[in-house]
Amino acid sequence: MMEHREYMELALKLAAAARGQTSPNPMVGCVLVKNGEVVGMGAHLRAGEAHAEVQALRMAGTKAKGATAYVTLEPCSHYGRTPPCADALIEHGVQTVVVAMLDPNPLVAGRGVAKLKEAGVNVLTGICEAEAKRLNEVFITFITTGRPFVTVKTAMTLDGKVATYSGSSRWITGEEARREVHRMRHEHDAILVGVNTVLADNPQLTTRLSPGGKNPIRVIVDTTLRIPMDANVLTDGQAPTWIFTTEHADRTKRAQLEEKRIRVFSTGDGPKVDIDCLLATLGEQQVSSLLVEGGSQINSAFLHARAINKVVAYVAPKLVAGQNAPTPFGGLGIEEMADAISLMDVSFEKVGNDMKISGYPVWR
Repeated sequence: MMEHREYMELALKLAAAARGQTSPNPMVGCVLVKNGEVVGMGAHLRAGEAHAEVQALRMAGTKAKGATAYVTLEPCSHYGRTPPCADALIEHGVQTVVVAMLDPNPLVAGRGVAKLKEAGVNVLTGICEAEAKRLNEVFITFITTGRPFVTVKTAMTLDGKVATYSGSSRWITGEEARREVHRMRHEHDAILVGVNTVLADNPQLTTRLSPGGKNPIRVIVDTTLRIPMDANVLTDGQAPTWIFTTEHADRTKRAQLEEKRIRVFSTGDGPKVDIDCLLATLGEQQVSSLLVEGGSQINSAFLHARAINKVVAYVAPKLVAGQNAPTPFGGLGIEEMADAISLMDVSFEKVGNDMKISGYPVWR
């Protein structure tokens, strides 16, 4: 069993190397082993391109016959953009398939394993299952709910402030933490802020990595379309910009935005942008992951909508004080401490001089 884990961990590393590239598909890695030797390896790199199993089979060639395949996700059994991987494993004479986790996609959902068993292939499941599920937390959420996996990222001082009382916020964290945030942008399909952030900072919301990176779709929450027409997110052409507003928005302004090829979505005639409607719309547009880098109002809106899947908080060893200095989450807040939202699977990591705390809200 330990040998199985070692090879599956290698497959998981291969899969993770394509993080941020495969949406809306999952990250998948495959390792082919025969007589104690690795004869083939592969990873799914982009939607529409060859799956991990196919990549590994191509590398192994005739050595695939009688080999054991370690796959981080159940091999597909249906025709999509590419043929079924279960069929390919059978055709190449793979003797045993070790699977980390079953595919939650209703089009697969155990059918891949069943097809392999029917063909006489030995199948073992559940090796490194927890690690595989964590790796593909975005895909699992998207394929089972039709909504993007939402990560709220915050950066604050040790006394819980995201800016000084005057609004000064550059920079709270160090260079290492800021570089990590750009990596997070690269890995997400979309990034979201409120119009107040656009008005205050005129951000680009792009990915700035060396030597480069993928820019996410820029999502702006703007109830009445107050966004300036010369804002960077409307004029720089670096990435698509989508604006979510309400029926209270100025129709002339909306027409002007759409003339600039800015997509504008209305979530109805409520007093504010409806978060559930926003997420449903993003899911319909095949956005599987959303990074929220909003201010206290936006973060609070997602909290009260129970729409947060993960929190990543960077805490800098700085003190600014001030009762009017903003905090990561605003609004009236929760009345009783017993009702506070707890996080599970919490991790702590030192990033430069800052502390990174990550966890998953437990909604009761």
